[in-house]
Amino acid sequence: MLTAIIDYESGNLHSAEKAFQRMAAEVGGGTVVVTAEADVVARADRVVLPGDGAFPACAAALRGQSGLFEALRETVEEKGRPFLGICVGMQLMASLGREYEETAGLDWIGGEVVKIEPSDPALKVPHMGWNNLVIDHDHPVFEGVSTGDHAYFVHSYHFRVRDPAERLAHVAYGGDVTAVIGRGTMLGMQFHPEKSQAAGLRMIANFLRWRP
Repeated sequence: MLTAIIDYESGNLHSAEKAFQRMAAEVGGGTVVVTAEADVVARADRVVLPGDGAFPACAAALRGQSGLFEALRETVEEKGRPFLGICVGMQLMASLGREYEETAGLDWIGGEVVKIEPSDPALKVPHMGWNNLVIDHDHPVFEGVSTGDHAYFVHSYHFRVRDPAERLAHVAYGGDVTAVIGRGTMLGMQFHPEKSQAAGLRMIANFLRWRP
C-alpha cells in the first residue's frame, strides 16, 4: 500500500510527511512517500495533495511539473484511488478560484474559492488558529471525531461548495467556512490535519484506512 504526498514546490511538506508516516505505522497503512515523480503518483494506492500560498500559483506549479498533473488526474479520476487535498490542495479541487484572478481548478467538487468576508468586522483575515468543527454529514474520515473537536486553520480564501451534500464539515467564523469536502473517492480538508493534534491525526489515520 503506497500513499504518495505530491511535492510540487508549494509548501513545506515535512510535518505532513511525518504525520502521515506516523499514522501509517500505527494503522498498518503501508508506505508514505513525498514525491514529484509522475510515475510514483501513477502507481500510488492513495494520493495526498497539500498546498500553501495563492491558488493561481499553486495551480500553475501543479500543471508545470512534467507529467504530474496528468498522472494525478489519471490516478484519481480514472483509477478511482482515494484522494485527500489539504489547504490549497483542497481548494484546487474546485471548479474555479477567484484569488487575484480567475483560475480553473480540477473541477472535482463543484464550486468556487472566494475571499473570506466575516460578518463580524472584529474577526481578522487571514483566518488563523483553532476552530471547532461542525460535522454536517457522516463520513468514515470522521470515525472517532466529533462536532466540537478542534482543527488548525491558516487561510484567507474558502471553498463555497455548490452542492451542500458535498460539504462534510464547516466552522463558524463570522459565517460558515467550509472545513471538509468530499465526493466519491475524494476528500478535502481546509485545515491542516498534521497540525491539528489528536483530531487531525485521527482523520489522517481514517483516510489511510478508508476503502471507498
